[in-house]
Amino acid sequence: MAVATVAEARGSRLSRGFRRRPPFSVILGFVFFAAILFVFMFGRTLAGSPYAQSLREVSKPPSAKHWLGTDGLGRDVVARILAGTGTAIIGPLLIAASGLMVSSLLGIAAGYIGGWTDTIIMRWVDFMLALPGLLVAIVVVSVLGGGYAMAIVVLSVFNVQGDIRIVRGATLEQRPLPYIEALRSLGVKRRKIMFRHIFPNVAPILVANFAIDFALALVALAGLSFLGLGSQPDSPEWGAMLAANQDILFVNAAASLAPGLVIILLAVSVNLVGDWLYDRYSAPERSGR
Repeated sequence: MAVATVAEARGSRLSRGFRRRPPFSVILGFVFFAAILFVFMFGRTLAGSPYAQSLREVSKPPSAKHWLGTDGLGRDVVARILAGTGTAIIGPLLIAASGLMVSSLLGIAAGYIGGWTDTIIMRWVDFMLALPGLLVAIVVVSVLGGGYAMAIVVLSVFNVQGDIRIVRGATLEQRPLPYIEALRSLGVKRRKIMFRHIFPNVAPILVANFAIDFALALVALAGLSFLGLGSQPDSPEWGAMLAANQDILFVNAAASLAPGLVIILLAVSVNLVGDWLYDRYSAPERSGR
């Protein structure tokens, strides 16, 4: 009996340890995202100026001097991709952060308070979900202008609706649990219950939503830039590079395909890391149940 108990305890420890170790795909995601962050903070000029032109090296294929070749104006593709990490990180980060904050406040309030608060919030959410967010963003940015900043504002407004519904559902699961009833019976204030006790238990969902929002915002901003709406014409933005380098696809395919590949890899990496963090921190022993 004692041997079986020891074996079960050892197996439980091993299973917990295995769960803590990220799979190889997640490690690769961590490494790629860390590399993008490093380039964003320290290394955007490692490959030289993204605006330097050379009329003698227009649309050149990859070489030792230009690892991914040059574009139609003789600019180094690697230098422009590295310089584009700024817009690739800042815009999606702002959109995802706004979604996290708003969904935390409104989702927990709707799920815990209920009543008219829940009704008003969810009817607004239903209305916003009925609107095609990306199409509205295209119309607003093209009509009002504002470029990249306006695109971030519009996408932030249309980003939070789905997150609010998810957080509300998670809060509804927490509200009838015994620990919430105990806090109520002790006279703990409603605000403290929502944001000191319910919030930590729905935080893994917020992390996963943050990762998804970041990836979707990255793709949406790149799509707007591809259409010529999200950035300045000559800015080293990955979506704009996709559009600008289409004409030289059969001369230097890397000039057009490399920015698209980086967008895909960054979106997948963030999603992999977010999913692993959700699985890691939503373990049953960490919940309030």
